[in-house]
Amino acid sequence: MYKDRGDGRGGNRESLESKKRIDEVLERSSPSTSKGNAREKERVSVPPSLTGRRLGSADTRTGFEKSKYAEHADEELESDSEESDVSGSDGDDTSWVSWFCGLRGNEFFCEVDDEYIQDDFNLSGLSNQVPYYEYALDLILDAESPNVDMLTEEQNEMVESAAEMLYGLIHVRYILTGKGLNAMLEKYKNMDFGRCARVYCAGQPCLPVGQSDMPRTSTVKLYCPKCEDVYYPRSKYQGHIDGAYFGTTFPHLFLMSYPYMKPVKPTVGYVPRIFGFRIHKSAG
Repeated sequence: MYKDRGDGRGGNRESLESKKRIDEVLERSSPSTSKGNAREKERVSVPPSLTGRRLGSADTRTGFEKSKYAEHADEELESDSEESDVSGSDGDDTSWVSWFCGLRGNEFFCEVDDEYIQDDFNLSGLSNQVPYYEYALDLILDAESPNVDMLTEEQNEMVESAAEMLYGLIHVRYILTGKGLNAMLEKYKNMDFGRCARVYCAGQPCLPVGQSDMPRTSTVKLYCPKCEDVYYPRSKYQGHIDGAYFGTTFPHLFLMSYPYMKPVKPTVGYVPRIFGFRIHKSAG
């Protein structure tokens, strides 16, 4: 009941004013506002037991519209955890050779067969060049080394470094064999070694080459079969690889083994000019 103000019409006037206010509020409200209010009501109606659950990205954007979305988020989290466990188990099965060749900057390396590494004849002379030779070889072959638990943390790091060096010295021998040349041929077709930067070479694929066969002498370079010149790799990660891991023989033996891969030399060469005039050879 409305309170009578003395004129007998207080209740009717107050009811009309309240009705007008309600109509004004309804007219001002937009569809998005009404939807937002509806969502707020639905958020309030969520059971307290669901408010502590972890949500996915989609649920975080839209909020809790229905309780089934929360259950769906829990199912996605469980499936993601199962997939992560499966991927982790697959990663554990990866061999050391595949892991090493998959590192960033090691795209020039091919995977050496275990049979080649297990043959002592192919590794002759390397035990004198590589420290912790036995431990490094067992690490490459994913074999358990005796007394490996007795090594300190610093010695383990030295074994890992020795394994990388030993694999590089094995790699330079392997790529000169038939299987090694075939493996490098596939990488050459996929242009994994990069392209020549010269314009007249028209994106000619390059081959890795070392300027010395002695380790720790020079870094790896790229040899272009078209212009027959040598360049630095564009990637700084690849530029830090030892050139002895590819040697001075590989690119030339590769082109002799696959002569159809040798490109035709360009008919036009680059001529340095200044203001349109050729630079004399004596100025170089």
